[in-house]
Amino acid sequence: MSLPQAHQSTLAWRQANRAKAVPGRTIVMTVRRCEGPGKLGWFESFKIPVEPNENVISCLQKIAANPVTADGKETTPVVWDSGCLEEVCGACTMVINGTVRQSCSCLIDEYAPEEGDEITLEPMSKFPVIRDLWVDRARLFNSLKRVRGWVPIDSTAALGPGPKEDQATQSTRYAISECMSCGCCLEACPQFLLEGDEDAWDSAFIGAHAIAQARLFNLHGTGKNLAPERLDELMGPGGVADCGNAQNCVKVCPKGVPLTESIGAMGRGVTMHAVTRFFKGK
Repeated sequence: MSLPQAHQSTLAWRQANRAKAVPGRTIVMTVRRCEGPGKLGWFESFKIPVEPNENVISCLQKIAANPVTADGKETTPVVWDSGCLEEVCGACTMVINGTVRQSCSCLIDEYAPEEGDEITLEPMSKFPVIRDLWVDRARLFNSLKRVRGWVPIDSTAALGPGPKEDQATQSTRYAISECMSCGCCLEACPQFLLEGDEDAWDSAFIGAHAIAQARLFNLHGTGKNLAPERLDELMGPGGVADCGNAQNCVKVCPKGVPLTESIGAMGRGVTMHAVTRFFKGK
């Protein structure tokens, strides 16, 4: 399968920048700072010497080791969240030069290849800021609870082999299972708005990631036992009908999860579920 033209252009841009990256250069990293939830933010810039193949996280570690701004002012170390550093955990998502993505896989050679180039880091805007670049993604995980994003079992004892899957279903489910709950799709979604009140979470738009996970488990031999409950949730306020079809989610997903395809599939599933309920008088 060939890459879409937009992805090919991005890949070519990255390769070209890596090729012209100047060794031993110094870049400027501008970070949006914030002392806590609900507080006003401000920007601070840092001059950082970079080596080949460094990523954003390694530059933040240099700032933490020597928190002095570009104009010589001592400050506090920048706070961020990260875990695996190999684009698997989803914790280090932030907005880099205006685009949401994982910072662990963001190479400096691609974004700032020349002497004095600047990189701007900001926290995601759709989640409450805990401090600096670290945000609270609790609502993201609450959406997974809403769609019961798990396989139900009756006990912790060995239950024997599960149901077999055909190759087509396995391929579909594998692509969806790569979701790491990073929040990129939600940051880019115009329907997913910052909700500070937890009481509003269960009626606000659930998000593309949760809709895709509902599809993942509805296709599972055992997980489909909860399919009616998942479809009921997606029929309600904030469900699949609230998607505005902007398709921003699939453009920024770092794992290439088929989000819009899954939204369409779950939309059809919700329609069939509603018709079935109507004729059954439920």
